[in-house]
Amino acid sequence: MSDAAADARRLRVAVTQWRPTRDVAANLAVATRLIGEAGPGADLVLLPENGLMLGSNTEMRAAALSVDSPEIDELRAAAKSASATVVLGGFKRRDDEGRIFNTALVIGPDGTVAGGYDKIHLFDARIGGQSFEASSVEQAGRRPMIAEIGGVRVGLTICYDVRFPELYRSLALAGAEVILVPAAFTQKTGAAHWEVLLRARAIESAAFVVASATVRGEDGTDAFETFGHALVVDPWGEVLADLGVGGPAWQVLDLALSEVNRVRTALPVLAGVRPQAYAAEPEIIGIG
Repeated sequence: MSDAAADARRLRVAVTQWRPTRDVAANLAVATRLIGEAGPGADLVLLPENGLMLGSNTEMRAAALSVDSPEIDELRAAAKSASATVVLGGFKRRDDEGRIFNTALVIGPDGTVAGGYDKIHLFDARIGGQSFEASSVEQAGRRPMIAEIGGVRVGLTICYDVRFPELYRSLALAGAEVILVPAAFTQKTGAAHWEVLLRARAIESAAFVVASATVRGEDGTDAFETFGHALVVDPWGEVLADLGVGGPAWQVLDLALSEVNRVRTALPVLAGVRPQAYAAEPEIIGIG
């Protein structure tokens, strides 16, 4: 590839956010509308985690969908109509054996399901007096995944994954130039950690980070309050877009992939990774 061709490489991404409820049909209508609005101007539309249903663990387990469900068929039709790749950032997927996973489903611009990433790190935590026991609903995924979209390697992650930098390093070392972080981040943790974590993952990976999000309602009926602020961060750690706390909302950004190469050349962190050294038992020295 010539220098001019390398400099011209682009990926147009649409970042989205909305307030999901327990009404799957209503949430699906929002998702398909945003795909229809943002998709024709984008190569990739990223929908947030739990965008099709945000409820209690029991409610989300009951609302789990199979990949061949009518709801997924509607998203496939919307992706095909917009001629854009759509990533359903995370939905409760029921497999043929009845197991449930939190899956980021990749739908190609022709409407076919290309594959899906099963969330590796499950949100088992107690925040603000509320318990989040994701492992009581879903099973953990077993391997990272990269989607190649128009020749661009795009790493797939979901929400709580963002707290595990080793996953992002593995994606970057495998050639990911853009990493997706669709989320339903809690209000409390989001206010404290959301932006700094996304910027850190972008900086240490020298990659674009695209993070769609869910937002909270004002009537107090949400299963849990989420933070919003869908973000796009560049490889230097600069925030390129922040959708705030409103919704439904979307924004299309043109990611210049030459920026990834520029940063990785100036700061060759990935070339300096020493996995064998890290795997060694740390030496402990006693003082006093």
